[in-house]
Amino acid sequence: MTNLPGTKTRIGLLGTGPWAERTHAPALAAHPDVEFSGVWGRRPEAAAALAAACGTEAYEDVDALFEASDAVALALPPDVQAPLAARAAAAGCHVILDKPVTTSAATARELADAVTAAGVASIVFCTLRFAGPTARWIDEQAAAGGWFLGEAHWLGALFSPDADSVYAASPWRRDKGGLWDVGPHVLSVLIPILGDVTSVHCVPGRADTRHLTLRHTSGASSTATLTLSAPAGAAEAALALHGERGKAVMPHWDGALDAFGAAVDALLEAVRTGRPHPCDVRFGARLTEILAEAEAAAQTEAGTGTGAQAEIETAAVR
Repeated sequence: MTNLPGTKTRIGLLGTGPWAERTHAPALAAHPDVEFSGVWGRRPEAAAALAAACGTEAYEDVDALFEASDAVALALPPDVQAPLAARAAAAGCHVILDKPVTTSAATARELADAVTAAGVASIVFCTLRFAGPTARWIDEQAAAGGWFLGEAHWLGALFSPDADSVYAASPWRRDKGGLWDVGPHVLSVLIPILGDVTSVHCVPGRADTRHLTLRHTSGASSTATLTLSAPAGAAEAALALHGERGKAVMPHWDGALDAFGAAVDALLEAVRTGRPHPCDVRFGARLTEILAEAEAAAQTEAGTGTGAQAEIETAAVR
């Protein structure tokens, strides 16, 4: 992608669900440096409605949208997203992917290789890495170092009987649960601060609840409890660090809209400089590897019924 000075980057959108409608589309339409080049969806009527609401064009042919775009953002189920992202990269489009990039470790590595081979820039939209308050906090804690322990819990109430969310109808979230939906958020904070994950314990709890214990390259350990089935009154997302300077608590962030705008900024910067962003497709593939190993560990634990934790040694993506 080479833009003349003063021209805007053409970014298209793949996806028409609530996440695309509430976050991706309005952020692209409002971004001062972006020309919102169009919308493609698996349901043409939904693509037409979303495009009309944002003053752009609907595409029934996804390759035609690639041709009309310098980059594309994807707001699709993870295992639908991966092959389309690889196809977009092959067409020369930079990509903003949603988390998780896919739920298969092998497919994630193949996607990372395809994007790298195409020579395009990539961003994985992990909200906490781009929301202003949390992004600054992550950078500060990573620079400070000296951490002994990380503790996180993300108690989502998406599947609670007393909750009412448009995302509860998402088939992939129903199938994969909190480990895959909110797990990437927690890992996207812990890894930049504590280092890559070297081993994983995972124990299943009630419904989709998963309890993770992780070791990191820094020598620190961390724990995370993840679920989408908490009672609505218990819903909370929190993360704290303990170390040489005492305790640091992750600040609150305000939604995803501004964070997605910052993710677009990060993509534009990566394109301009040629320097990969730390939260790129390679990082996204690493998240998938860790989550796939956690899922396997939980299945082993559930299958044995012995109470013994399964520990799986992990290798970083090269």
